[in-house]
Order: sequence, then structure tokens, then C-alpha cells
Amino acid sequence: MNTKWFVIINPTSGNGAAKKKWIPIYNELKKQQFNFDFSFTEHKNHSFEILKKALKQGITKFICVGGDGTLHTIVNGILSLNPVNISEIKLGIIPIGTANDWVRTYNISKDYKKAIQTLKAEFTVKQDIGKLLIHENNTTIYFNNLAGIGFDGYVVNKVHHYKNLGFLAYLTGAIVSLTSYKKSTLKIIFNKIKIEEKTLMLLMGICKYSGGGMQLTKNINPTDGLFDISHINKISLITLLINIGGLFNGKITHHKLVKSYKTSKLKITVLDTQKTYIQADGELVGMGSFEAEILPKALHFIVAKS
Repeated sequence: MNTKWFVIINPTSGNGAAKKKWIPIYNELKKQQFNFDFSFTEHKNHSFEILKKALKQGITKFICVGGDGTLHTIVNGILSLNPVNISEIKLGIIPIGTANDWVRTYNISKDYKKAIQTLKAEFTVKQDIGKLLIHENNTTIYFNNLAGIGFDGYVVNKVHHYKNLGFLAYLTGAIVSLTSYKKSTLKIIFNKIKIEEKTLMLLMGICKYSGGGMQLTKNINPTDGLFDISHINKISLITLLINIGGLFNGKITHHKLVKSYKTSKLKITVLDTQKTYIQADGELVGMGSFEAEILPKALHFIVAKS
């Protein structure tokens, strides 16, 4: 069995912080006696090529140096390559990003030395992964944290303008966008339930945090084989501003405007011609109708021991 690690670095993560911090990270990995190869990603799908090559060499331990978007890309690379030894693959992260939402669920330190200690311990969680089939272009997208359609996707489309605000980027985008967003009529089918109405947004959560530390879905359990659904029909700017604290401590999910469900599969049909954006792990992945299903305990992630 190959004991070597492979480190994938996204040099643009954290507004270029990953590139600047690579030398001290490299030195710390050496100091903590990691045997590793590494590669910088040079374009959007480069990590797919890197993974393919590393998997052919029998490498099963991967480290992502980047943020939620980099981790999302690597997860998609692994799942789409569908390696025969997927149960042996372990994926860890040294978090350098804008939001760093996924790591919050597992208390992975943003201090790279502590994050490397976590990697060295190799304590893993076999986590659920979401799978989206987007009808518009017949693409399959995987996600490891949270996906959504409607206002959520609209905000992600806007957020790149506010990236320099770090974890407040999503909140700023949401406040700026709420008055200009036009709701789509969605048909949502799951668990023999059918909802057909104008919808602000629908979220499918696997892990606890999104949008820079917000808790927008409740009863989270990343290993129960179920999505945690939040369906929000409408919310006014005043209600949003009054409940800003609730967005971050999770109390918003108890608001009467938020309906919560659990399901392993759902189908969303957009019934009007509105541009209806879909986001997964904070990345814009498509528009329009889609189907979603959960892949129970699909991938081993290296996390901090709780």
C-alpha cells in the first residue's frame, strides 16, 4: 500500500493566501515527517488531472490546501473518477479560504500547524455526499457541505464582488440582493410531498455551516444518509436584518417562515422562465430544474477528534 500523501494547492484560495503560505506549510509538513508529492492547480479542472495521475500511482491520501471551493472541486474529482479503491481514500484539508465553512463542522483549525497535526492523526469520518443531476446541461455535480436553488444561488452569483470582505461576503451579498431578487415558481417533490409555489430558496444541507458561518438548516448530521432541507417561501429585508444573529446561531431555522424537512432524494422543477441559479458548496453550478440524492457515507474525510 502506498503511504505517500498528495497535496493539491489552489494558489488563488483566500485571495492568494495559499500561494503565500505554501513555503511555511511545506516546511511544516516536512517537519512533521510527511512523505508527500504536491502540485498547484493551474486552471479550473486541473485537480481532476492531478487526481487521476495520483490515483494511478496508488496514492490514497490527499490534502487540499485551499477553501470550500477547492475542497468541492477535489471531491468532484474523486467521485467523478469513481476509483475502485474509493473506500481506501482519505481526504484532509489545510484551510485557506474566504469562508472555510466545511471545516467549522469538524473543528479543523485554521492554524496550519494544528491542521497538519490533525492530518497526521488520520482520524476519519465517513461522510455523506450530495449528488445533483442538473437537467439544463445534463451534468452531475457532487457536494460535501450544502447546495441550494433560488436566492441562495443568486447571492453566490453576486458574492464575487464582495470577496475581499471575507466571511461577511455572503451576508453583504444577501442584504444587497434581497430587494432586486425575483422569486421563481418551483415544484418540489420528496417523501410523497409536493410543494408548488413561488419560492425564495430551498437549501439541502449535509454539514452545519454555510455562507461564512451561517447555520441555515437544522438537525444536521453529516452521516445519517439524509439531506436537511430548509424551504423559505419569503422573507423581507427588515425580517432578515432583525434576524441577523439567528442566521449565525441557527435560530433562524425555528422562524415560522422556514420549513424544515429530512429526505434522501428530491426533484425540483422550475415552472417559469426566471433565471434560477443552483449553488453547491458556494460554487455556482448551473440553472433550472434538477434532481438530488444523497450518497450515504461516500467518502472518508480526515477531521479533528471531537
